[in-house]
Amino acid sequence: MTAQSIETAATPVAVHAHGAEITVPLNTLKASPRNARKVKHSASAIEALAASIKAKGVLQPPVVEVERDGEGAATGGFLVTIGEGRRQALRLLVKRKAIKRTHPVRVIVDAQNDAHEISLDENITREAMHPADQFEAFKRLADEKGYGPEEIGARFGVSAHVVRQRLRLGAAAPELMAAYREGTLALDQLTAFCVSEDQDRQRQVLEQAGPHTPAYAIRRAMTEAKVRADDRRAVFIGVEAYAEAGGPVLRDLFTEDGGGWLEDVALLDRLVAEKLAGLAEEARAREGWKWAEVGSDYAEAAAFGRVYPVEIARSEADAAEITALAEEYDRLVSETDAAETLPPEVDARLEEIDRALQAFGPDFDYAPEAKARAGVMVLLGYDGLARFERGLVRAEDAANEPPPWEEREAAGEEDGADTPAAAVAPDPDEDGGLSPLSDRLVMDLTAHRTMGLRDAVQADVGAALLTVVHAMTLQAFYPGYGLWTPLQLRLTVTGLERMAPGVSDAPAGRRVADRLEAWGARLPEKAEDLWAVLAPMGRADLLDLMAVCAGVGLYAVRDPHDRRPGALAQAETLATAVGLDMTGTWSATAAGYFSRVSKARVLEAVTEAVGAEEAGRIAGMKKADMAEAAERLLVGGGWLPPILRTAAVEGAEDAAVSGDEAYPFAAE
Repeated sequence: MTAQSIETAATPVAVHAHGAEITVPLNTLKASPRNARKVKHSASAIEALAASIKAKGVLQPPVVEVERDGEGAATGGFLVTIGEGRRQALRLLVKRKAIKRTHPVRVIVDAQNDAHEISLDENITREAMHPADQFEAFKRLADEKGYGPEEIGARFGVSAHVVRQRLRLGAAAPELMAAYREGTLALDQLTAFCVSEDQDRQRQVLEQAGPHTPAYAIRRAMTEAKVRADDRRAVFIGVEAYAEAGGPVLRDLFTEDGGGWLEDVALLDRLVAEKLAGLAEEARAREGWKWAEVGSDYAEAAAFGRVYPVEIARSEADAAEITALAEEYDRLVSETDAAETLPPEVDARLEEIDRALQAFGPDFDYAPEAKARAGVMVLLGYDGLARFERGLVRAEDAANEPPPWEEREAAGEEDGADTPAAAVAPDPDEDGGLSPLSDRLVMDLTAHRTMGLRDAVQADVGAALLTVVHAMTLQAFYPGYGLWTPLQLRLTVTGLERMAPGVSDAPAGRRVADRLEAWGARLPEKAEDLWAVLAPMGRADLLDLMAVCAGVGLYAVRDPHDRRPGALAQAETLATAVGLDMTGTWSATAAGYFSRVSKARVLEAVTEAVGAEEAGRIAGMKKADMAEAAERLLVGGGWLPPILRTAAVEGAEDAAVSGDEAYPFAAE
């Protein structure tokens, strides 16, 4: 029998010399119990071997020893001493029906060496090729043989995405590859350089970066003139739409989310402006506004006056039908709540009811006369969604009806010291007629009436609440009409966008705006009708409206030009009383905090949040890099600077034990 013959079960067992190369059926190869490798090969490694064998065959024959029974006689089988991974890969190909179980395999017989020792030797003494050599070898296959990522991946048992990564790394600037081979550049740093294929830019950043520059800082330098794919503008337009418009996209092959950067910033900004303008015009035409425009931020919207939607008046028949449809909808949902799937007839009826209800239109809408003088502004929100600010009124379009007191002034009927001389009442005894009362007497009598009013309101908690809510609502929802109340309560609503751009679009800002919008829909358009709307309201609604007005009137900004230490101290007390938790509306970012404070403050924050060890790791970084690193370390951790922290309620634990509430009004 020659060295190239195939050993079969029908062939008499032959004696093989040490070092003989023979060909045997795959099903005669067995795992050796003396193999030094006890941890099994990974599934990915077997996949790669199987792909390689399918494309090129077994390049290196396994080393085997002859299997013998208890009496020392050869069994016809062979124990694989070196090459168990190749055996497993061949078995995988059999399982996939790519080859037969008797597939011929070339092996080398070892009849002298200790099987365990040579197995150990083979695993210890071999050295894997340097990754840089692998990257460049993949690049050479693509350049010289024209193989694409899919073809290369199929031949080596790796995904096309992994091949694309290696091809990108193999195309790095020679200076980068040399530094990587020398060990002065780590793999994560190399991948950061290779986020872009621009070798000139890679060289520029390499010259600027030190040996300890973190990967994210390198990646930021490589993409500093580009817009991230998760930027709100990119989210709003969509990367696909931007690409369809001819915009180049730089993909990051080395992150799990496959993020990237949009390189044509001017094109992106133009697409954003055009889409916002289109949405604004669409809203104007569909909803009937006088005007529509695009706003850059919420400060622009805050500069306008406002009108709010009003409840739609419906006929008794429509109201009854809406109620009946809503009740039927709720009943059907309740009856089928336990069912995994809705019966077809129920599903069809629910859709029919939904269409019928939608046909009636919204319960609240802006009055036609309000739309005739108001407009809509469209802004880009922080989350990449368009925000529609409706009911905005320009100064020239504001209602021109003067308040009653202005009408009296025009007629010369204003009370007080500045009343014109012609309006001063003459002596009542001069002509015996019913002349007007003197100013002095009017003041005297109305002072008594005011005292009586004070007494009556103090004795009636409901009336007191209504009076306060009426005064606050006038000033919060009807700017310019705050004097329509005898209560000397002044509420000022100060915009915060000037101090903190974007604050109106933050979570807390959106919640405040939503509450104002909801209440604005329930209030009348004209201020003189407000009392009649508030009077029949229940106490719960009045308290809720008072909370909305009080909240929007709060001002606790530490402005160096606004010296109000007492008010600021009370703001801290109030924050404690309501249990203010800023972690739900603010988080420390490089742009919003770390880049605006000293390095010592940054390190202090990192030490507090994640420990001194992490602070030490970033201590030697440049300011911009340190700010970025701090943001990454603190993301989602809930750290707040001292100025945003809320002091705990003193005695809260004792109150909890006794069942008392430290601030009863905070829980109502």
